Formats: sequence, structure tokens, C-alpha cells
Amino acid sequence: MKRLDFKALLLLAVAVFVAGVCLWLALRPGAKPPAAPTSIVIATNTEYVGACPVLAAQAQGYFAAQQLSVQLQPYTSGRGALQAVVAHRADVATVADIPIMFFAMEAAPVQVISTIFRTGSDHGLVARRDRGIAKPADLKGKRIGVTLATSGHFTLDVFLNRQRLDSGDVELLNYPPDALAQALADGLVDAISGWDPFLASAEESLGSNAIRFTGADVYESIYNMVALSGYIQQHPQTMVRLLQALEQGEQFCIRHPADAVAFFPKLSPKGRAAMLAAWPAHHFGLALDQSLLLVLEDQSRWAIKGGLTKAREVPNFLDHVYLDGLKAVQPGEVTIIY
Repeated sequence: MKRLDFKALLLLAVAVFVAGVCLWLALRPGAKPPAAPTSIVIATNTEYVGACPVLAAQAQGYFAAQQLSVQLQPYTSGRGALQAVVAHRADVATVADIPIMFFAMEAAPVQVISTIFRTGSDHGLVARRDRGIAKPADLKGKRIGVTLATSGHFTLDVFLNRQRLDSGDVELLNYPPDALAQALADGLVDAISGWDPFLASAEESLGSNAIRFTGADVYESIYNMVALSGYIQQHPQTMVRLLQALEQGEQFCIRHPADAVAFFPKLSPKGRAAMLAAWPAHHFGLALDQSLLLVLEDQSRWAIKGGLTKAREVPNFLDHVYLDGLKAVQPGEVTIIY
């Protein structure tokens, strides 16, 4: 009985000692409790292949490992996602270059944290063969569905210019991105201009009646992570952790395309196969390249000439780029001259 009492007392003493050591470690000078995860809302097009790094970082736990509690807010266009940031409904947005240009022209304090994706294969036009369209020149006089003031609009204008046509030679009808395919299927328009997955959906719906014209030689989509400058300045370390998680997401998308395609469950089997076939043409990777500024300047001149903006001068787009975050994560990928 005494031996049992002795063992029990010994175990109690050990437990008290361990608890005391843990308490001392927690309360010693300079000790900090584990940081609570930082909440962040990312507005993104969850159906667009360029969002793969974001979706991978969420699904694979890369955000969580960086102490980020991320909520994904879905949009069908980058403009809608960026509008959510400007309206303070989201903290960060994924968006192509065109909306950035328009918001900068309106003096919105938006800044690019990093480009996360580039491709020249996801924009273009899909037309109906039964409307007498067999080649690009046949678009003259036709009704074309497009989401105005987007990359689909820019692609269309440049594409028409290559055919010695302009927007006055066709009838433009404005539709949300996710309504374009249905408008084409219903015969409300003769062709549509936009990006995948909406173009692929239109092709699949029309079958042999569809003809696709690629925009690969007229427009390269530059997809970016963007936030308000005030938010960035208040959360510099969050930007670094965000980019570190996205860097891992980029690598997942590069190395595991078959698994990455599963992030887009709305795709049909044919759509998944098409996305996978196009994967080699996509470039995933963090970067801040001088070409982004040059593209934004060209696009701003297009917007001014077309009367799509009230601004009359090209802004200094260097003011709309945040360099410090990527310089801390991948300094070799910052090639902007500043």
C-alpha cells in the first residue's frame, strides 16, 4: 500500500514539474502565444484556369500553413472581382490586365502584388457556321456578343483590326461572361468574343456548327493578384505569406496538371480533357515583369481612343505595382525598372 502511495506521489510530482516548466516557458519574458490565423477574402474566378494557384493553395493547405484563413469569393470576371476589392467586399482579387488598366485610369488606388499566370491560348472568338462564318473576314456585318471593357473586348478589337475591320463594321452586344455561350446557342448573336471556359462551353454546345478563331497572336492574358494600396501598406507581412503560399500553389499546378484540373468541377468530361490538353501552353509562376507596364500603357491608349474612359492621359502604372512583397519572396522575378 505504501509502495502504491509512493508511486502515485512520484507521478504527481513529475506531472506538477512538467506543468510548471510549460507554464514558465509560456510566461517567460519575450514569450508570445501562437499567432491567430489572419483572415483574408480573395475574390477570384473559380472557373478560370489562371486561378489554379489560388485553388491549389486553398485545397492543399498552403494558405493554412502560412497562418492565413482564406475565404474564396467567386466571380465570373476579373472586373467583378476587382470591383469587390474597391468596394471593400474582398481584400485581394485575381484579375487580368485590362480591368487593372481601367481602374487605374479612374485613379483607383489598386496595386499589383504579383502576376500569377500567363497564357495566349484562352482568348478568342467562337462563331456559328450557319450564319455564313467560315473565316475571320466573314465577321463583317455580324452581331458579336462580348463583355464590354474586358480582355474579351480588347481581344476582339485587335482581332478585327488584323482583318482590316473595326468595331463599326460589326454590331457589338454586351453580355456578362457567363451569358455569352447561351446567347450564341440561342442565335441572339452570330459570334462571341471572350475567354475560356466560356468559349469552350460555347464550342461544346454548338458542336460541328461552331468555329473558333484563336486570339493567341493578338492577346496574351496576364493574370494578377491585386489589392488596394492602403490594405497592402497595413498588411505587408500578410502579402509575403500570401505570396509564399501562392508560390507553392504555382508549383502544384505545374507538377500535377491532372490533379489540378479537378479544381474545376463544373467542367464536362470533354471540357476537362480540353483544359488538360491546353495545359502546356499555360505559364504558372510569380513575376513582376516590365512587359506588364508596357501592356497596360498600350491598353490605356486603346481605351482613350475608343472613348471607353473619361481619362485623357496615360497614368504612371509603376504607381500601381507593389514590389516589396515579391522582392522578399522571389527577388529574381522582379524585373520591373523602377
